[in-house]
Amino acid sequence: MTGLVVVDRLADWPEPPEGIAVITAADYLTDDRHAGGGRRRIYNLCSSYRYQSSGYYVSLLAGARGHQPLPEIATVQDLKSRDGPRIIRAETDDLVQTSLGRLESDTYELHVYFGRCAAQRHARLARALFNLFPAPLLRARFARQTKWEIVGLSAIALDDVPTSQREFLHASAADYFAGKRPSRKRVKRARYDLAILHNPEEQEPPSDARALKQFRNAAEDLGFGVEFLERSDYGRLLEFDALFIRETTAVNHHTYRFARRAAQDDLIVIDDPQSILRCTNKVWLAQRMKRAGVPTPKTLILHRGNLKDVADAVGFPCVLKQPDSAFSRGVVKINDEASLKQTAKELLERSDLLVVQSFVPTEYDWRIGILNGQPLYACRYYMAPEHWQIIKRDTSGKQEGEADTLPIDAVPTRVLEVAMKAAKTVGDGLYGVDLKQFGNRVALIEVNDNPSLDAGVEDRVLGADLYRIIMQHMMDRLDARTRKQ
Repeated sequence: MTGLVVVDRLADWPEPPEGIAVITAADYLTDDRHAGGGRRRIYNLCSSYRYQSSGYYVSLLAGARGHQPLPEIATVQDLKSRDGPRIIRAETDDLVQTSLGRLESDTYELHVYFGRCAAQRHARLARALFNLFPAPLLRARFARQTKWEIVGLSAIALDDVPTSQREFLHASAADYFAGKRPSRKRVKRARYDLAILHNPEEQEPPSDARALKQFRNAAEDLGFGVEFLERSDYGRLLEFDALFIRETTAVNHHTYRFARRAAQDDLIVIDDPQSILRCTNKVWLAQRMKRAGVPTPKTLILHRGNLKDVADAVGFPCVLKQPDSAFSRGVVKINDEASLKQTAKELLERSDLLVVQSFVPTEYDWRIGILNGQPLYACRYYMAPEHWQIIKRDTSGKQEGEADTLPIDAVPTRVLEVAMKAAKTVGDGLYGVDLKQFGNRVALIEVNDNPSLDAGVEDRVLGADLYRIIMQHMMDRLDARTRKQ
């Protein structure tokens, strides 16, 4: 992917690093040669991003042309928003206090150049600000009140960079353009760059370390340049062509922000933000599956006014679910009306709506992995010993039931039919569809985005091909998009 630095005047950046071309905003906006050309990174260093200025249009049209601008137009708008300081306070307050705590003055101004600053003691703060508002040149102003508070964040022009920091700016830019980071390992002649978002500290990740390695190997064999990203790398997302999320997703969470930003900027992304929104809310799933005619256990959307209806509509025992429950958390078996009232009261403090379903005891749950509408793998997850769920948590720790994996052609036809219909109702991404089978009847339990893909479990039948098929799907989508450009 080629890179262009866009400035107001060529004299603003007289000595670009190797491999980077410098052009004026006027040329970028009016010369048809820059309207296409495939995936390009556009480093917008215009003096102003004011609405409908040249700098504004550089970022706006870069997005329209399928290029990757820094800053993107959403960041330009975010920098003007009154919510900017509030977002920074919520995300970085502890870091601000730690970074600025020893200063003797009551005000401080921090300049951030491509995620770096000249004062090493503020390096983490500079990176955090860049991750929240990815723009090449930022100025953050802080004031000490009862504690340090951010009072302003804005983009700055090249002319506003102090003379004493010009050399540092150019060095930071050169490193950023070249992707010089300690953990970066580029594959030579990579066709596309793939980011895999993960959290090394997550206790129950969707893929274990062995599976992540398999994904990397499969992607690199296909021609991807691969890098693992973490939450702090948000500001680097637009360096890539595709994003694969292997961290447990949630809506009020950085995983959703990564997915949403990737989709907005035309990256190929799994899990896409729409799938995250839909799959992580069981109220949406219950309503949508009913409308689509997908069979489910008896289901009721529960609120404070209809607790008395549970006995007739669903019956006891039943299963009460928080809308955003996951990994068997937030899912409670209810045996009688007294337990229902007590548990529902607690859960309704967090959500105005809950889901209650009839309890259907089975030896195991089916999990059908679906990619782009087609079955990929099939597992049976058995209930934990002496428990009604596949995971049992108590004071002694966590117990999981056994699991086996079957070839797709060994799965009952009705199980596959319901799984594919349910997945199609959600979207065309990568899903884990959970179902129960009792006799000839099959009922959907839920559709999961970000399904578990662990080495030695979900890959027992396909082996390395499981990872290759998923990576090939992302490669095919990138190739299809390239052909359209």
